[in-house]
Amino acid sequence: MNRALAASICIVMTAPASAFAEVELSIYGGVQSAPSSDISIRDDDVIADDDFSQDWEGRSFDAPVYYGIRATRWQTSSFGYGLDFAHNKVYPKDDDLPAGYDVLEFTDGINTLTVNAYRRWAGAFGDVSPYVGGGLGVAIPHVELTNGASETFEYQLTGPAATWIAGATYPINDQWSVFGEYKGTFSSNTADLDSGGTLETDIVTNAVNLGVSFNF
Repeated sequence: MNRALAASICIVMTAPASAFAEVELSIYGGVQSAPSSDISIRDDDVIADDDFSQDWEGRSFDAPVYYGIRATRWQTSSFGYGLDFAHNKVYPKDDDLPAGYDVLEFTDGINTLTVNAYRRWAGAFGDVSPYVGGGLGVAIPHVELTNGASETFEYQLTGPAATWIAGATYPINDQWSVFGEYKGTFSSNTADLDSGGTLETDIVTNAVNLGVSFNF
């Protein structure tokens, strides 16, 4: 997964240049949460079918921490596109799980990789430049489920993902800037269980991020 991400960032960085084009590499972290989601487990051979609602929490600063990295190519002063990898995560709130489940979490990531487009208003408020963005991609979570009958513990490509962003950036100098933003993600996940069954759930996360960018 890391090699694929690095290759994708290289593609963004080496795309044909316009007269303006600049590349911006960003890293961010913050506070991320998630509302409850409905979960459907289907496994006729090992466990009974199960449908329930699970309350989640993000625990953003517990290892592994919540973070994201982003590569953006600004074709003009107001329009850009690029890739965004987000290491979102969810734990069962208060460790409360339905009877029969020992572990059910995505703490090594409800990871999403999206292709995003951005609109910014450079210098709209002095040195502060607001921006909005959104994109589509894929979910690559680390699925962790133990129910006494089976144990699943692996990364999987589980379905489509989407993201939406609104924030503002402030330059420190000609190459470095800082930014703050709201970032939401949606992922539709169908995960394969080691027992041969499936787990299905749609997860939304909400985050308030702070980050730093390097421009060249």
